[in-house]
Amino acid sequence: MLALGLLTVGLMTGTVTAQSKVWSAEKANAWYQQHKWLTGANYIPASAINQLEMWQAETFDPAIIDKELGWAESIGFNTLRVFLHSVAWKVDPAGFKKRVDQFLAIADKHHIQPLFVFFDDCWAKTCAPGKQPAPKPGVHNSGWVQDPGQPASTDPANFPLLEKYVKDVLTTFAHDKRILLWDLYNEPGNGGKGDSSMALLSKVFEWAWAVRPEQPISAGLWQWDLEKLNAFQLNNSDVITYHDYEELPWHKRTVELLKANGKPLICTEYMARTRNSRFSTILPMLKQENVGAINWGFVEGKTNTIYAWDTPIPDGAQPVEWFHDIFRKDGTAYRQDEVNLIKKLNGVN
Repeated sequence: MLALGLLTVGLMTGTVTAQSKVWSAEKANAWYQQHKWLTGANYIPASAINQLEMWQAETFDPAIIDKELGWAESIGFNTLRVFLHSVAWKVDPAGFKKRVDQFLAIADKHHIQPLFVFFDDCWAKTCAPGKQPAPKPGVHNSGWVQDPGQPASTDPANFPLLEKYVKDVLTTFAHDKRILLWDLYNEPGNGGKGDSSMALLSKVFEWAWAVRPEQPISAGLWQWDLEKLNAFQLNNSDVITYHDYEELPWHKRTVELLKANGKPLICTEYMARTRNSRFSTILPMLKQENVGAINWGFVEGKTNTIYAWDTPIPDGAQPVEWFHDIFRKDGTAYRQDEVNLIKKLNGVN
């Protein structure tokens, strides 16, 4: 009932200015129909512990990215969700955009159309450019960093530089057919921020509307009791994105409720095996419902996402069952039955 209430509120709120910029359901559905069923993963190369290590000049690794995106292509993935970071841009705006262009060229070679994430309220509150920390053994995402962090994300003094970052990247790639979508803010309100994230959330939408890229813009729903944030995200996203790590009956109910919005749905995070959110149950349902499916985790690496959020293994031993991720570091499947299912649903022989 809470989720349904959010849908109702979401469809009724928002400003006139916003609504003049947001895609109609008709336009959003026409865009969605131009694509095959969207399947993919949240992606960071095995060599990177966080977004900075992925994008900084000294650790950006096109060879590893090319190899790993080849694995994605081999199972029929046609999209990947990839996090950017404002600090990497701040250090070297031109070089950062050049590396984004390199990544897009590699993705396009493998017939993958990624979506990019700007801000993020998850994990470490602060970060710095340069050498990133080594992973903590057995700890999930031990080095992942927020963007712009805490308390930076709630300080309006930081907004002018963040605005320059968002508009620079969006303007550069506003007409780039290789990009699927812009995910403006990952899990706003996480990290205990709650509604204090509304200021930056509303600003990043304003900045995106000022550029109005050809690609759709969105910010995914992730926690139902953040009613104010959820209503804003629903009302102002061109297409509806969301996260759901629940087992099948609850995830299916979420899909049914969100469909009341009338816009296409893309699940931009799911699949946590020990929570019973599995490829075997969730992926067939998402295909049947024509909901885009982007799981968390692709290849075992420095992010340590084979380990569960709240179950560290300090000696770094393998968990009884991997939490996330599909491939081992050498490109072999963690579970061949899962890879076979993904390939089957994606029409790969």
